[in-house]
Amino acid sequence: MLQLRPNCECCNRDLPPESADAVICSFECTFCRACAEGVLASRCPNCGGEFVARPRRPSAKLAKYPASAECGKAAVITRR
Repeated sequence: MLQLRPNCECCNRDLPPESADAVICSFECTFCRACAEGVLASRCPNCGGEFVARPRRPSAKLAKYPASAECGKAAVITRR
């Protein structure tokens, strides 16, 4: 099950479970769309993978399967 991490690993912006602005890589590194498309140039700085929209968990399921409270590790951003 996806963790649905609560924040962008680049700018620390809040990304609630229903956010359409959250993107993830295959390792669930979590970023806001603005950072992913801008600063990160559509590549995860941690693994080099692509980003996809993070699925939104239906609100009826959040009570039984809550989003993670664990923040993602800060991304290591290198300039190209």
